[in-house]
Amino acid sequence: MPSELEELVEFLHHGNTQIRQVAAEHLVGYSQSHTSLFKREQLTPVKDLKLLVKDYAPIAKNALTILINISHDAEVLRSLSKDDEFVETLLSRITNKKESNANEIAMLLANMAKEDSLQRVLELKRDIPKELSTSKWAIDQLLDCFVKGAEGGYNKDADFDYLSYFFADLAKFTQGRTYFTSPQPHDSDIIPLTKIQVFTSHASHIRRLGVASTIKNSAFNVASHPTLLSNLSPDPSLPPPSQGANLLPYILLPLMGPEEYSDEDTEGMLDELQLLEPDKERENDLEIVKTHLETLLLLTTTREGRDVLKRVKVYPIVRELHLQIEDESVRETCDRFVQVIMRKEEGEEDDEPQDGAGGKMLDLKDDEEEDEEERITEIL
Repeated sequence: MPSELEELVEFLHHGNTQIRQVAAEHLVGYSQSHTSLFKREQLTPVKDLKLLVKDYAPIAKNALTILINISHDAEVLRSLSKDDEFVETLLSRITNKKESNANEIAMLLANMAKEDSLQRVLELKRDIPKELSTSKWAIDQLLDCFVKGAEGGYNKDADFDYLSYFFADLAKFTQGRTYFTSPQPHDSDIIPLTKIQVFTSHASHIRRLGVASTIKNSAFNVASHPTLLSNLSPDPSLPPPSQGANLLPYILLPLMGPEEYSDEDTEGMLDELQLLEPDKERENDLEIVKTHLETLLLLTTTREGRDVLKRVKVYPIVRELHLQIEDESVRETCDRFVQVIMRKEEGEEDDEPQDGAGGKMLDLKDDEEEDEEERITEIL
């Protein structure tokens, strides 16, 4: 005999609106601990929930919440992510400026992006939501939601912050990294990462963390490092269209507090990092701080990258960060960065001075140097 809960699940496809609403509302509380309840009869409840996303707003909200909660299950996740019609439903609704459940859709998309198949969004064309975007590409439209929709700027009921987690997961894949770090010819050669890097100092913790993770995962694309590190547009050293992303100020500013630097330290430092306000606050989330440090480590992969980081005096900033934060994992990451950036390069004389070494050195550990690729992990 079916249990009461199993009977309740069957009401998700009832013809009466009020009965569907009551069933969905009551099932939300069980969705975090009873995933198997929604996998009965070859995922029939999941199929019902997909349809309810298009139902009246209160029913749709509960359906989305349930799907968010059960999408940790691999079978459910595949069912959601590989369903082209369902993906289009989510895209059409999240890009609608009157969609009251846009934030819940953003959260569900963020979970769905953990399924490899969803990277096909990067190649998906769809109708253009004219009030939002001029692009036919789904990923551009989502980026426009995130940028234009911050703090209710596009949809009064949504801030789209969770799309930053969606972007971070897409950037785990080669195709995603290439998209975020490459000029887009159809969008005036704008580099997508430059649209979101400005949010590394945003008030929303979710947005800051997701953007930091997107930047770090994108930085695994070593071929893009000259573009990411360049602050020139046009930059004759870059291939056409010669656009520099000017990434460094956006990952260094969150690492900086109100500390003053000597003239020797600031000579060559990026303009955006000088003459900061005396009440300048450092990023208070240590996970975000560590993520930015790991991005800096990735940018030391090549000799050219290390030379740029030395030239613009990143070392004094990391040195001060090490002095101000007592968290051991952050300090270890600072140490690893310094070990890489301060070591002698091939062809340098032993007594040749190192850029940025004018300040006091960190107390570096004597532990064996660990492989950078092994220690730096992408967001899951």
